[in-house]
Amino acid sequence: MDLRQRCAQVATRRHFLLESTLGSLAFGWLLGRWAQATPSRRYNPLAPRQPHHRPRAKHVIYLHMAGSPPQQDLFDYKPELVKHHMKPCPEELLKGQRFAFIKGRPKLLGTPYKFRPRGQCGMVISELWKHWGEVVDEVCLIRSMNTDQFNHAPAQLLLYTGSPRFGGASMGSWITWGLGSENENLPGFVVLISGGTDPSGGKALWSSGFLPGVYQGVQCRTSGEPILFVSNPRGMSTNLRRRTIEALERLNQYELKLFGDPDTLTRIRQYELAFRMQMAVPEVMDLSREPKHVLQMYGATPGKSSFANNCLLARRLIERGVRYVQLFDWGWDTHGTAKSNDIVYYLPKKVAQVDRPLAALIRDLKQRGLLEETLVIFSGEFGRTSMNEARNGSKYLGRDHHPHAFSLWMAGGGVRGGLSFGATDDLGYFITEGKVTVRDLQATILYLMGLDPYRLSYPFQGLQQRLIGPTDDPKVRHELLA
Repeated sequence: MDLRQRCAQVATRRHFLLESTLGSLAFGWLLGRWAQATPSRRYNPLAPRQPHHRPRAKHVIYLHMAGSPPQQDLFDYKPELVKHHMKPCPEELLKGQRFAFIKGRPKLLGTPYKFRPRGQCGMVISELWKHWGEVVDEVCLIRSMNTDQFNHAPAQLLLYTGSPRFGGASMGSWITWGLGSENENLPGFVVLISGGTDPSGGKALWSSGFLPGVYQGVQCRTSGEPILFVSNPRGMSTNLRRRTIEALERLNQYELKLFGDPDTLTRIRQYELAFRMQMAVPEVMDLSREPKHVLQMYGATPGKSSFANNCLLARRLIERGVRYVQLFDWGWDTHGTAKSNDIVYYLPKKVAQVDRPLAALIRDLKQRGLLEETLVIFSGEFGRTSMNEARNGSKYLGRDHHPHAFSLWMAGGGVRGGLSFGATDDLGYFITEGKVTVRDLQATILYLMGLDPYRLSYPFQGLQQRLIGPTDDPKVRHELLA
């Protein structure tokens, strides 16, 4: 093989384009875009950025109950449903409807739980909320949420990425890309999991999608090593790790100067962040540093994997400047196929796991002066049916998936506390007042964070991609704001 053939083999398209007139023009355009960024943004993609308008909130804590809680048993009391318990469902509710598991003509399912007004606002909620019911004056409860997906993964993907299909950028990534973070030693977007497994949508729910990889959510663990592979390998000292990172940075800076690939800048930032996280993450994840009375307030146990621990960790992350914290708690798919997932035996146990931590989180944020600047959100991905599923003749009581109506609450961060918004019909099946779509919710969250949901876009596949989708139909719901 002669020298010319050897050169042809190793030459890449990138080298060819850079040496051509067209390639030089493209390379110049890339360098121009990079040069237009502020110096701090060029060096640190997570540096704080100016919002589009004055924000109501600076941070988000999103509490997702994966599987979706039954709103009729927790938030949306329907006396008529109780009155017609175990009577055949009206035919008009079944025409043209799709269900995940219900077959034939199901029976209506009234809640077995009592409801009563709580707080000065008189919000009517289930007796199962023994602790959270004490802080409802801080809460905006929406009983009229709507989605167009009735299976878990697509509904979760739609909620967090704006698309029921894989490949989109998650809400936490959008917000972190738009605003940056206030702590250069921690990720801007952190994910915490409880309940024993990931949500149905998997890690795509905190993926950066087409956005630069540095904005992807970083999953932390509450037991064992907080972040996998962040510690030094055996035999490598901190000094050697530092020298390795510096050598890699020099190589990456050379590649960045030569090719102008934005992904190279992301890689530099990720190496640097990983090194700094070795010191910062163990400190913030160490709950034993919290006073005993705070641990008791949350019901948290250091070193244990639990929703209570994750709520306390969320507060610790927020007060250190992390922009977006996402909690996923698995176990809310109350189909009633067995005692382990029904609404009589299982649901009270599941509510008890989150009840105290939810109340503690709101109280703790408020007493530290953080609730006003932190938007706390609690939801599932859809609702549950007003009928009993009775899959395969099961005698346990449970509800199938229901996209037409579900409940969600928010607190802090510029929303109206003590507000009960929206309504469903007498059987809790269809929305009759104040319909709020998933895209409305996304637009409202972005607005509260100081981001214009219609302007926040990223070029990909020939389109200006947006979290709220391609149309301007989504609305910022100002009725929910303080």
